[in-house]
This record gives sequence, structure tokens and C-alpha cells, in this order.
Amino acid sequence: MSKEQATLRRIRILTLLFITGVVISGVTAIPLVSEVEMLARTFPDSSGSVVSEWAERVRNSLHAVQSQHPFLFYGTDWLAFGHFAIAIAFIGALRDPVRNRWLFDFGLIACALVIPYALLFGAIRGIPVWWRLIDCSFGIFGAAPLWCCRKWVRQIQGESVRATQI
Repeated sequence: MSKEQATLRRIRILTLLFITGVVISGVTAIPLVSEVEMLARTFPDSSGSVVSEWAERVRNSLHAVQSQHPFLFYGTDWLAFGHFAIAIAFIGALRDPVRNRWLFDFGLIACALVIPYALLFGAIRGIPVWWRLIDCSFGIFGAAPLWCCRKWVRQIQGESVRATQI
């Protein structure tokens, strides 16, 4: 296996890891009520921790929405769809990382925007700071494989340019 083939293999593995993370993140946007129920059971209200207080508050709110305004969950269904659409777009980077290098740039920009978005809108919506930091971590964890992929694609492109000049 040549150096370029080995680098392409690493890029594809990290791209697949990114796609998997985006899909899983999208899937978790759909069953909110059952997920928060599990969180509330993991951190029972009797513990008095900030996590248990938050989980109880969110659980009670979701139950109220579910019983009175279930159509509001349609918004999280569309959130999931957005994740799936992004994951599908990255199949282009999986198939031909060099030709579709722009997807790594797009992904890095989107990951960077997660941080101010979570901080700003989390503050507006009254989300605790510690939860906003968890949301910000998705941008950081998503950016890591994309940054490596972008760097490796640039290396391949540099090698290709040098090879054609010889």
C-alpha cells in the first residue's frame, strides 16, 4: 500500500467516524421523552445535584409538552433530519476525499459555529452553563477528525502537485 493510499484510508476511517457521530446525534433528537426519563432515573431527584434538578425540570417540561402540545416535537424531528442530511453529504468526502475537500472546510466551519450558537441561544433559553459546555463539546469533538482529514487531503494534494511537476 502506497503512502497516499494509506493516507486516504485514514481519511475515510475518520470521515466514517464523523458520519456515524452525526447520525447518532440526529437519532437521539427523536426519542427525547424516553431519553430524559432515563437521565432522570440515572440522577434521581433525591440526590439534589444540579444534574438531577435539571433532569427533573426537563422531564416535567417534556411531559407537559407531550400531553398538551405534542406537535412541538416535530421541531426535533427536523433537527434529526438536518443531521441525517449532513451525514449524507459527507458520503461525498468518503467516496473521494480529495475532490470533495470542501466538505471538510464546511464541517469545520459548522463545528466552530456550534460554540457561539450554543452559548448564545443557550443563554437566551435559560440552559445551564454546564449543559451549554456539553453542547459546545460536540463542535470540538466533531472538528478533531475533520481537521485531520483536511490536513491529510492537503498533504495528498501537495504530493500530487509535486508529482506532476517532475
